Amino acid sequence: MKVEIWSDVMCPFCYIGKRHFEQAIEKLPFKEEIEVNWKSYQLNPDYHNTNNETIYDYLSRSKGMPIEQAKQMTQQVVDMASNAGLKIDFDTNIPANTFNAHRLIHLAAEHNLQDLAEEKLFEAHFVNSRNIGDNDVLIDLAVEIGLNRVEAEEVLSGDQFAEAVRYDIYESQNLGIRGVPYFVMDRKYGVSGAQPVQAFTDALMQSFTEWKANQPKSTLTSLNKNDDAICDENGCEI
Repeated sequence: MKVEIWSDVMCPFCYIGKRHFEQAIEKLPFKEEIEVNWKSYQLNPDYHNTNNETIYDYLSRSKGMPIEQAKQMTQQVVDMASNAGLKIDFDTNIPANTFNAHRLIHLAAEHNLQDLAEEKLFEAHFVNSRNIGDNDVLIDLAVEIGLNRVEAEEVLSGDQFAEAVRYDIYESQNLGIRGVPYFVMDRKYGVSGAQPVQAFTDALMQSFTEWKANQPKSTLTSLNKNDDAICDENGCEI
C-alpha cells in the first residue's frame, strides 16, 4: 500500500511527524507491505536568507511577534520533538529556501535513497545547524547518503527535478493540502500534522485492511485430473 507524505524539510512538525509515523509502522505486522513516497512542499517558496537571519528573527518578522515570544513558541516544539526522541536546536538553526533540497530528494529517490535523504536533511537543518539552502552543503549531504558527488553537482547546478518539485506542490493543491506534514494513504485517507503514534497506527491499520481486501486474488484451475506424483506436508504420493 502506498503512503505519500507531503513535507518540507524546514518544517519541525514534519520531522516530528516522520518519527511518529516510523514508530507506528514498526508496530505493524504488515510494515513490509507499506511503500512510502515523499512529496515536495514549500512553506515559504519566496524566502531567501540574505541577511544571516536566525530562526527567531524570521519568526518575529514573518509572524509579527516579539523575539521572546518566538523563543517561547519554539521551546514548545523542542519539547514535543524531545518526546519523539529528537533533539532540535533552534538557537543555531539557519532558515533557508528548500527548493534545491527537494530537488536533491528527487535525485535520491532515483537511487532508492529518498527516505535517507529526507532524514539526513532534517538532521542537518534541525540538529546540526547546517545551511540546507547552500548547494555546497547539499552536495556534501548527497555524498554522505551514498550519492555520486558529480551527479549531485550537475543536478544542483542545473534545473533537473525542478518540474518534479513543482508538480508535487501542484498535486498538493489539487488534493486540498494546505499545510504539512500531510500523510495520504492509498489516495483514500489523509492524516494532517504530527499526530501521536497511535493515531498513525489506527489510520494505517484501517487503510491497509481496506486496501488488502481490494487486492485481486488469484485462483488456479487445475488441468490434470488427479494429484499423483506430488509431495505435500503428509509426504509424497506415487
